[in-house]
Amino acid sequence: MNSNNQKIIVNIKDIKYQNWEICLKSKLKILKSSNIEIDSKNLDLSCSDISEIIKIANQYNCKIISFCSTSSKTIVSSQSLGFKSQLIIENSSKNTLKINQKNLTFSKTHFHQGTIRSGEYLDSPGDLLILGDVNPGAKVSAEGNIIIWGRLLGIAHAGREGNSQATISALQLRPVQLRIANKVARGPKTKPQFGIAEQARIDSEEIIISPLETK
Repeated sequence: MNSNNQKIIVNIKDIKYQNWEICLKSKLKILKSSNIEIDSKNLDLSCSDISEIIKIANQYNCKIISFCSTSSKTIVSSQSLGFKSQLIIENSSKNTLKINQKNLTFSKTHFHQGTIRSGEYLDSPGDLLILGDVNPGAKVSAEGNIIIWGRLLGIAHAGREGNSQATISALQLRPVQLRIANKVARGPKTKPQFGIAEQARIDSEEIIISPLETK
C-alpha cells in the first residue's frame, strides 16, 4: 500500500440487497491506499455507525481520515468524533457546494430547510445553513457564518456578536442589506452571473462581494 489518500464511496442507493457494511468490506479488500476518505453520499450515519466503520477499516489495516456526505447527520456525527468533514449540497441543476470545517463549525450549526418568508426572522447562536431562499422582508442572523443554498433577497447579519471573520454566502446574493459584525452594506444592483455563487466578507474595513468557488 502507498501513502496516498483514496476516496471510497458507500452509497446505500447503489446497494439493493446488501447493507453498507458489506459494501464497505468489499471496497476495502481492493484498496491501494491505507488512508481513506469516506464519501457516504446521502447515507445517514450515526456516531455508532461511524465507530463501526472505523472498526471494519482497522480489520483491513486502513485508516479513515475524513468523511464527506450530502447528509448533515453524517457530517455532525463524524465531526463529533473528531474527523475532518465536508458537507456537500446539490441543487436540481447539479451544481454542488462543498462546505468544510473552514466554512462551518458543525457542532454549532443550525440547519434550516425551506424558504424564509417576508416578516420571518431566523437566528443562530453559531453558524447558519439555509437550504432555501431568504425572501424580501425576511431577516436571518448568526453569530458565525451564514450559507444560503438559494437566493438571499432579504436582510442577513453574520458575526452579529462582533466576529469580523464571518462570511455570508449564497447562490444569488442580492439582499436589501448585508451586515457583518459592525459593518453594513447594501446589496449590489447588478444582476448576478448565472450559476456563480457569491460570498460577502470584510476586506480593508469594507464588505465586499466576490464569486464563491463551487465544484
